[in-house]
Parts: sequence; structure tokens; C-alpha cells
Amino acid sequence: MVKMSLDPVQVMSGQVKELQVSSSSNGETRGSWEEKPVFDQDQLGLTTKPKPVTGRRARKVEGGVFFPKPENAVTIAVSSRVLFRTEREQKVFEQKGVEEYLRYQIEHENEPFEPGPAFPFVKALEAVNTCLRELYPQSEELFDIVLVTYNHAHVGIRLINTINHHNLFIERFCMTGGSSPIGYLKAWQTNLYLSADADKVREALAEGIAAATMFMPEKRTEVSESQLRVAFDGDAVLFSDESERIFKAHGLDKFFEHERENEDRLLDHGPLKGFLEVLGKLQKKFYAKGQRLDCPIRTFLVTARSAASSGIRALKTLRAWGLEIDEALFLAGAPKGPMLEKIRPHIYFDDQMFHVEGAAEMGTIAAHVPYGIAQKHNTKQKTTEGK
Repeated sequence: MVKMSLDPVQVMSGQVKELQVSSSSNGETRGSWEEKPVFDQDQLGLTTKPKPVTGRRARKVEGGVFFPKPENAVTIAVSSRVLFRTEREQKVFEQKGVEEYLRYQIEHENEPFEPGPAFPFVKALEAVNTCLRELYPQSEELFDIVLVTYNHAHVGIRLINTINHHNLFIERFCMTGGSSPIGYLKAWQTNLYLSADADKVREALAEGIAAATMFMPEKRTEVSESQLRVAFDGDAVLFSDESERIFKAHGLDKFFEHERENEDRLLDHGPLKGFLEVLGKLQKKFYAKGQRLDCPIRTFLVTARSAASSGIRALKTLRAWGLEIDEALFLAGAPKGPMLEKIRPHIYFDDQMFHVEGAAEMGTIAAHVPYGIAQKHNTKQKTTEGK
């Protein structure tokens, strides 16, 4: 099993070389880039190579330039540490402190950051927006991406240069200078928050904001550039952890009995139900234009529940909520990694680190949802039928 890094967005196999701190000719201490590895975007499932930042570019949207109001948009807040690779900068901060870190960022502000684990997901969101604008030129029902960072505003220039370099359409920034971003997330009416900081993710979940901690796997599976693919676990992600609690406390037989007795009683909602809802809302806009079969958004349920014994309650709950899942995989405790390798999602959400690690081992970008009873139990348990 691949070991997870202490820093969620560091490569698990240690691809990031140790930053060497040395003295410059003027006596100042700075981070050396001599050991910087060559970056290849093919690892991200993309094809283009990075180019130097060449300057500013105009931002245009077919049919005009506009920014949706938060109440109309699907707002995705993404931490700079998961959108981009910032391990080297983090080492400067840890070894030399905040002042040297800020100086370092300013000195390198014309060098773009490399893509991080959330990068393909954000590119897929923008691809969906392009399709929506073609079909509904005046609609504000779009994905709206907000870059959230603890950084000082001085670092904003490097972030803007990087966004322009990678041709991302991100105009909304939230640079908190070390303060918690949670209050701002609520003001943005955030539908999903992705971060490398597990504590802030828990804080967001406690405030009712869908959130997950992202991880960088050793290898990356190539993903679609034209269809957004999002995969969800069931219990403690889309649904509450009610059934998971029965399984943890009383075992598999009692879990099956509980599900049979309650198959007509809906499961309560989990932390990411709302995100699935807004995805479904956008999907229906494509269905209305006759694009059900080639919709640029596709959703997946990947659960360790078994179909006949416990799957019917999950499906009845989704139907009662008015939600559609394009594909549902009931694995009856089998490993999820191989299935996710075939699905090739841009992101997979699970509440158990064991499954996150299994997905990452197969090259899937996985995000941990630290919610529910599983956070209090051994995450190395290999059979989780109640999931």
C-alpha cells in the first residue's frame, strides 16, 4: 500500500527532492533550485508542457464577460496548495520563517507553480462551463471557482501569473494572510471546498459546507478533457453514517438485518449530498437540450455495500431525493481502487483513509471526507461492507 505523505499534497513516493538551503553571494539565505525535478504534465493526464510566463493576457468569454452571482453559481473553493504544487515553498516557510518565505515568493513570482491534484478537476469544471455558455449564453448557472489561500497578498502576483500561464479562468481570490477562510466560504455560498488542511476541512464540515482533503498519488491516471467525472462513496459521504454505526458496533449480520428492516426508510443526508444535487441540476440543463447520452458531467456511486443485501435502500433514498447517479457500483467489500482506475474520475470522495489510499495506489485523485463514525475506528480495516 502506498504511504500517505504527512503533507497531503506531497507525492507519496517522495518525488519531491529535499530543498537545499544555502547562502547566496550577498550573504542572504535562500532555497536552491538546483535539485528541482523536471516536471511532466503527462503525469497529470495532460499533454502540454509548461512554458515560461510571457505576460498578461486578456480574459474573454464567448458572448461577453460576466461573473455569476454566488446565489446562482455552483461555487468551488480550492486551496492554492491543492490547485498547485507548493511543496518547495512550504519547505522555505518551515525552515526559514514567514519573512524569508515572502521574500522567496516575490523573487520567484515570474515562475509559475506546477499543477497540483485539483488541477485536472478545475480544468474539467471550466470545460463544462464552456458547454453551458454555448447552450445558455445568458445563464449564470455555472461553476464559479474561488482560489482560497492563507498567503499574504504579496504572493497574489505569483498566483495570478500561474493562473494566466495555465490558462485558467479564476478571477475570485481569497487571500487571508494566515486567518481561517471558513467565514469567507460561507459568504461565497460555497458548494464545495477542497484543501490540503484537514483541520480546516473539518471546520468547514462542521459549518455545513461540503469539504474534503485532497491527496497527491504517486502516479496519475489520464482523465477526460471533455467530461467531468465525479465519484462518491455512499455512507458518511452522500448519506449519513447511520448504517456505518450499526456495522461498526454490531457487525455485518446485524447491518444486513438493519438494512432489510429499514429499506423503505430513507437514509439521512451526508455532507456531500448537496454537491451531488448541484451537479444534477447542471446535468438537467444538458438533458433539456437533448444531451443526456453525451452529457459533459457524469457521476458515480462506488460503495462497498452489496447490491441485493443493502443496496436497495441507497437507491431508494437517491430516487426519493430526486437525484440521479449515472453509474452505481456495489462492490460487496471488494477493493475500490481497480474500479476507480477504470472509471478515471477527476475526483473521488470517501470517508475512510483506507479507501483513499487504495484509490491513490491505482492513480486516482482521491479526497478524504473526515466525517462520521469511521474517523474513530481503525482505518486499516480491509472489509467495510457497511460502507
